[in-house]
Amino acid sequence: MAPTDDLVRGYAQAMFAVAQAEDELEQVEGQLYAFASLLEREDRLRDALNDPGLPIENKRGLIHDTLGERANPVALNLLGLLVEQGRGRDIDRVISALSEVAADSRSHALAEVRSAVPLDDGQRERLTRALSDATGREVEVRVTVDPSVLGGIVARVGDTIFDGSVRSRLDEAKQQMAGA
Repeated sequence: MAPTDDLVRGYAQAMFAVAQAEDELEQVEGQLYAFASLLEREDRLRDALNDPGLPIENKRGLIHDTLGERANPVALNLLGLLVEQGRGRDIDRVISALSEVAADSRSHALAEVRSAVPLDDGQRERLTRALSDATGREVEVRVTVDPSVLGGIVARVGDTIFDGSVRSRLDEAKQQMAGA
């Protein structure tokens, strides 16, 4: 494991310990995951959080405004801590590692799923069951809406990727047509 990976994992474990001690793990984990997903799509937000010229108070305010009035105070403080420590560029990696730590604590595997549209409870339940069957482990599903998927889903459980996306099927069709 590279030193940066150790550092990311250390932050994730510390954040897990705080959220668990505050008995807020589920809500904090959900809000942090949603924030990381937003950061992935919003370059301006990511750039602002990493701008060394922007005061920490402004960055904390930006986090608060982004999460909204219903934001969990523990989630706000944990994100603020990462930014204060100059780890803004690692937020998505730290939160992904936090989800893994939390899943491991529950003896589950984490499935990071990208879907073109939000999944309803029934779809999420069927997907969880299918991924659990495919991996042989209990799976916790974290869904990110990603329009680039076009349709279907892409799921990653550990190092295994399950790609049932329309985009991958279109890419395969293009390759077959180019080869014909």
